[in-house]
Amino acid sequence: MRTGLALRGALVVLSGPFRGAAAPAPDAGTRGAHTVKATGRFDVKVAPVANDAGTGLGRMSLDKVFHGELDATSTGEMLTAMGAGKGSGAYVAVERVTGTLLGKRGSFALVHRGVMAQGRQELSITVVPDSGTEQLQGLEGTLGIRIEAGGAHFYDFEGTLPGT
Repeated sequence: MRTGLALRGALVVLSGPFRGAAAPAPDAGTRGAHTVKATGRFDVKVAPVANDAGTGLGRMSLDKVFHGELDATSTGEMLTAMGAGKGSGAYVAVERVTGTLLGKRGSFALVHRGVMAQGRQELSITVVPDSGTEQLQGLEGTLGIRIEAGGAHFYDFEGTLPGT
Protein backbone atom coordinates (compact mmCIF):
# COMPACT_ATOMS: atom_id res chain seq x y z
CA MET A 1 0.00 0.00 0.00
CA ARG A 2 1.58 3.31 -1.08
CA THR A 3 0.18 5.23 1.91
CA GLY A 4 2.20 2.97 4.17
CA LEU A 5 5.27 3.50 2.00
CA ALA A 6 4.80 7.26 2.01
CA LEU A 7 4.43 7.27 5.78
CA ARG A 8 7.49 5.09 6.26
CA GLY A 9 9.35 7.31 3.83
CA ALA A 10 8.38 10.43 5.72
CA LEU A 11 9.59 8.85 8.93
CA VAL A 12 12.88 7.98 7.24
CA VAL A 13 13.25 11.59 6.16
CA LEU A 14 12.37 12.69 9.69
CA SER A 15 14.57 10.14 11.45
CA GLY A 16 17.97 11.33 10.27
CA PRO A 17 20.43 13.19 12.49
CA PHE A 18 19.36 16.54 11.10
CA ARG A 19 20.50 19.95 12.18
CA GLY A 20 18.50 22.99 11.13
CA ALA A 21 20.06 25.41 8.69
CA ALA A 22 22.24 28.03 10.31
CA ALA A 23 20.26 31.02 11.52
CA PRO A 24 20.77 34.11 9.42
CA ALA A 25 22.96 36.73 11.04
CA PRO A 26 20.76 39.04 13.08
CA ASP A 27 20.38 42.56 11.71
CA ALA A 28 22.99 44.60 13.55
CA GLY A 29 20.61 47.57 13.39
CA THR A 30 17.79 45.79 15.24
CA ARG A 31 17.48 47.75 18.45
CA GLY A 32 17.37 45.58 21.55
CA ALA A 33 17.27 42.21 19.76
CA HIS A 34 18.77 39.37 21.71
CA THR A 35 19.82 35.84 20.91
CA VAL A 36 17.41 33.06 21.84
CA LYS A 37 18.69 29.49 22.30
CA ALA A 38 16.56 26.65 23.59
CA THR A 39 16.98 22.89 23.72
CA GLY A 40 14.83 20.04 24.90
CA ARG A 41 12.89 16.93 24.02
CA PHE A 42 9.68 16.56 22.04
CA ASP A 43 7.09 13.89 21.32
CA VAL A 44 5.51 13.63 17.88
CA LYS A 45 2.51 11.82 16.43
CA VAL A 46 2.36 11.49 12.64
CA ALA A 47 -0.88 10.15 11.14
CA PRO A 48 -1.99 9.80 7.50
CA VAL A 49 -4.91 12.05 6.57
CA ALA A 50 -5.20 11.27 2.86
CA ASN A 51 -5.01 8.13 0.76
CA ASP A 52 -2.28 8.64 -1.84
CA ALA A 53 -3.84 6.02 -4.18
CA GLY A 54 -0.45 4.75 -5.32
CA THR A 55 0.95 8.13 -6.34
CA GLY A 56 4.01 8.06 -4.09
CA LEU A 57 2.62 11.17 -2.40
CA GLY A 58 1.41 11.33 1.17
CA ARG A 59 -0.31 13.78 3.51
CA MET A 60 0.02 13.51 7.28
CA SER A 61 -1.09 15.40 10.35
CA LEU A 62 1.51 16.38 12.94
CA ASP A 63 0.88 16.71 16.66
CA LYS A 64 3.83 17.55 18.90
CA VAL A 65 4.48 18.26 22.56
CA PHE A 66 7.70 20.15 23.31
CA HIS A 67 9.37 19.84 26.71
CA GLY A 68 12.14 21.95 28.22
CA GLU A 69 12.98 25.52 27.31
CA LEU A 70 10.25 25.39 24.67
CA ASP A 71 7.19 24.28 26.64
CA ALA A 72 4.56 24.08 23.93
CA THR A 73 2.28 22.05 21.69
CA SER A 74 1.99 22.19 17.94
CA THR A 75 -0.27 20.99 15.18
CA GLY A 76 0.52 20.92 11.51
CA GLU A 77 0.43 19.13 8.18
CA MET A 78 3.14 17.39 6.20
CA LEU A 79 3.26 16.48 2.51
CA THR A 80 5.65 13.78 1.29
CA ALA A 81 6.96 12.48 -2.02
CA MET A 82 8.95 9.28 -2.32
CA GLY A 83 11.65 8.71 -4.92
CA ALA A 84 12.05 5.47 -6.84
CA GLY A 85 15.44 4.79 -5.25
CA LYS A 86 15.87 3.48 -1.73
CA GLY A 87 16.59 6.32 0.66
CA SER A 88 15.22 9.09 -1.57
CA GLY A 89 12.25 11.33 -0.83
CA ALA A 90 11.19 14.74 0.34
CA TYR A 91 8.75 16.43 2.68
CA VAL A 92 7.41 19.88 3.41
CA ALA A 93 5.43 20.80 6.49
CA VAL A 94 3.94 23.77 8.30
CA GLU A 95 3.06 23.78 11.99
CA ARG A 96 1.80 26.30 14.56
CA VAL A 97 3.65 26.15 17.91
CA THR A 98 1.81 27.55 20.97
CA GLY A 99 3.21 27.85 24.49
CA THR A 100 6.26 29.45 26.07
CA LEU A 101 9.80 29.88 24.77
CA LEU A 102 12.22 30.64 27.60
CA GLY A 103 9.26 31.88 29.65
CA LYS A 104 7.83 34.16 26.93
CA ARG A 105 4.23 33.25 25.96
CA GLY A 106 2.83 33.21 22.45
CA SER A 107 2.78 31.23 19.25
CA PHE A 108 4.71 31.08 15.99
CA ALA A 109 4.70 29.04 12.80
CA LEU A 110 7.48 26.80 11.51
CA VAL A 111 8.04 25.77 7.89
CA HIS A 112 9.96 22.55 7.12
CA ARG A 113 11.78 21.39 3.99
CA GLY A 114 13.49 18.00 4.06
CA VAL A 115 15.18 16.16 1.21
CA MET A 116 16.91 12.80 1.20
CA ALA A 117 18.80 11.65 -1.92
CA GLN A 118 20.13 8.09 -1.72
CA GLY A 119 20.65 8.52 2.02
CA ARG A 120 22.17 12.03 1.90
CA GLN A 121 19.97 14.28 4.00
CA GLU A 122 19.26 17.97 4.36
CA LEU A 123 16.68 19.67 6.53
CA SER A 124 15.65 23.27 7.04
CA ILE A 125 13.11 24.31 9.68
CA THR A 126 12.58 28.05 9.92
CA VAL A 127 10.27 30.39 11.80
CA VAL A 128 7.77 31.86 9.33
CA PRO A 129 8.50 35.62 9.17
CA ASP A 130 6.11 37.79 11.21
CA SER A 131 4.25 34.74 12.57
CA GLY A 132 5.04 35.35 16.25
CA THR A 133 2.26 36.47 18.58
CA GLU A 134 2.09 38.02 22.06
CA GLN A 135 5.55 38.03 23.71
CA LEU A 136 7.01 36.17 20.70
CA GLN A 137 6.25 38.91 18.15
CA GLY A 138 9.26 39.44 15.90
CA LEU A 139 10.74 36.00 16.64
CA GLU A 140 13.18 34.79 13.97
CA GLY A 141 15.21 31.61 13.90
CA THR A 142 15.70 27.98 13.02
CA LEU A 143 14.97 24.68 14.70
CA GLY A 144 17.25 21.65 14.46
CA ILE A 145 16.03 18.12 15.13
CA ARG A 146 18.05 15.19 16.47
CA ILE A 147 16.75 11.68 16.90
CA GLU A 148 18.88 9.63 19.26
CA ALA A 149 19.21 5.93 19.94
CA GLY A 150 15.87 4.46 20.93
CA GLY A 151 13.97 7.04 18.89
CA ALA A 152 13.95 9.94 21.39
CA HIS A 153 13.40 13.28 19.59
CA PHE A 154 15.24 16.46 20.61
CA TYR A 155 15.19 20.04 19.32
CA ASP A 156 17.72 22.88 19.24
CA PHE A 157 16.25 26.32 18.59
CA GLU A 158 18.42 29.30 17.75
CA GLY A 159 17.24 32.75 16.78
CA THR A 160 16.56 36.32 17.81
CA LEU A 161 13.75 38.11 19.59
CA PRO A 162 13.30 41.88 19.76
CA GLY A 163 13.84 43.38 23.21
CA THR A 164 10.98 44.72 25.25
